[in-house]
Amino acid sequence: MKALISVSDKTGIVEFAQALHQLGIQLISTGGTAQLLSAQGLPVQEVAELTGFPEMLDGRVKTLHPMVHGGLLARRDMPSHMQALQAHSIEPIDILVVNLYPFETTVAAADCSLEEAIENIDIGGPAMVRSAAKNWKHVAVVTDAGQYPAVLSELQQKNALSELTRFQLAVSAFNRISQYDGAISDYLSSLDLSTQQRSLFPAQANGRFIKLQDLRYGENPHQLAAFYRDTHPAPGSLVTARQLQGKELSYNNIADADAAWECVKSFDSPACVIVKHANPCGVALAEDALSAYRKAHQTDPTSAFGGIIAFNCPIDLATAQALGQQFVEVLMAPSFTGEALQLLQTKANVRVLQIALPPGGEDAWSQGLNAIDVKRIGSGLLMQTADNHLLRLEDMQVVTKHKPSPVQMQDMLFAWKVAKFVKSNAIVFVGGGMTLGVGAGQMSRLDSARMAGIKAGHAGLSLKGSVVASDAFFPFRDGLDVVVEEGAVCVIQPGGSVRDAEVIAAADEQGVAMVFTGVRHFRH
Repeated sequence: MKALISVSDKTGIVEFAQALHQLGIQLISTGGTAQLLSAQGLPVQEVAELTGFPEMLDGRVKTLHPMVHGGLLARRDMPSHMQALQAHSIEPIDILVVNLYPFETTVAAADCSLEEAIENIDIGGPAMVRSAAKNWKHVAVVTDAGQYPAVLSELQQKNALSELTRFQLAVSAFNRISQYDGAISDYLSSLDLSTQQRSLFPAQANGRFIKLQDLRYGENPHQLAAFYRDTHPAPGSLVTARQLQGKELSYNNIADADAAWECVKSFDSPACVIVKHANPCGVALAEDALSAYRKAHQTDPTSAFGGIIAFNCPIDLATAQALGQQFVEVLMAPSFTGEALQLLQTKANVRVLQIALPPGGEDAWSQGLNAIDVKRIGSGLLMQTADNHLLRLEDMQVVTKHKPSPVQMQDMLFAWKVAKFVKSNAIVFVGGGMTLGVGAGQMSRLDSARMAGIKAGHAGLSLKGSVVASDAFFPFRDGLDVVVEEGAVCVIQPGGSVRDAEVIAAADEQGVAMVFTGVRHFRH
């Protein structure tokens, strides 16, 4: 058997090549890889010796040769192919080990030039991978260091690789080539050659996602569904979660869990978010998980039944005991104590997910966020930069005679952050670091305001002295009048209406404070 090795990322390659050599497999390799293996005392035939041609054009041409591709593409079950190999003194290559120039990493650098990008487009590597993968019935193609252990184990046990293994390796190889070509297309079709600037929206969008699992069904039982992740998932995102217990997640579970997790991880203090049908129905901050949960649950106990609950802090036994008193579909947190997990295991229907928070640092809030959001429409896509705007105290413009207190300013920041995750039209009443009433998804902002008041009443919560956030401006004063009638004394909204002056005058008339953010948070 012969193995041709040509890798850009040399992680684990020496150990892998040593193991192949010990199995009696002859090694062929290209320049840098050959030098590395030779320095480790391994007998290696250089590709230049195999082809009879030296590497050319600064290494651009080295494996593009019949001695290489003939050895990869020849079908061992076709006499004419084997006769052609014999006629041209070409020997079959049984294993190809290739990974590609680091194009994706290169273009991810902010200062990457077009020349650097072009020089990191691999030609020979993808060509060999395609040849070997096409001929998978006879050739094994290894494109990732993560595949080395399994390949070696099977070779050591059986002195060969099964047809299933070779097929799976070929599928992985073609997937890798697709990802690589997609990255090149994205980069080049986003580039303005005259300015060397890149657009966020390339002329051709090439989605690249890896399936995590098939789902039992979609939004409804008659729909089929599957769960995918980005090829390079960001830390702190839902797709990095580890399910510790419970039934398989459903399509709706995942959609709601993402809404809850994205909201809860945006807070620095211990927080709890309860989501039902993609809308937060209870959000609270507190000194610990248990207190945050109790406050969040108090907002809307009815909707919380069968909800998705997320924490940005560890879950201890006391919190698990409180959670056990209601029906929970999915529970998420960065960690759980042993006692908490032991108790939760008695609740077999609760799906428990452990998700690491994004790494800390000055920009921790933005870690794990999507850069681009996509919405499917008939035969097309809508793409936009994600709504990752972070409001700070210094961005808040007080527009009324009455000024909010420092505590009210903090409550407005909290309300504004929650409103970003509520379906439009969104109205969110808060007080004391917890939601008091949430109005979501109504065609009229007035109806959302009234619904929030009704929800608060059902939960036995008073809105007197509360702060309210509106995700978009009040087009008329009537919306402001409703939230003030409900008990709000501070309002945070984007502003920007032609009737802003009328709404500000109404706030002054009623003695409430109002802050403009200059940013709208529609969520459709």
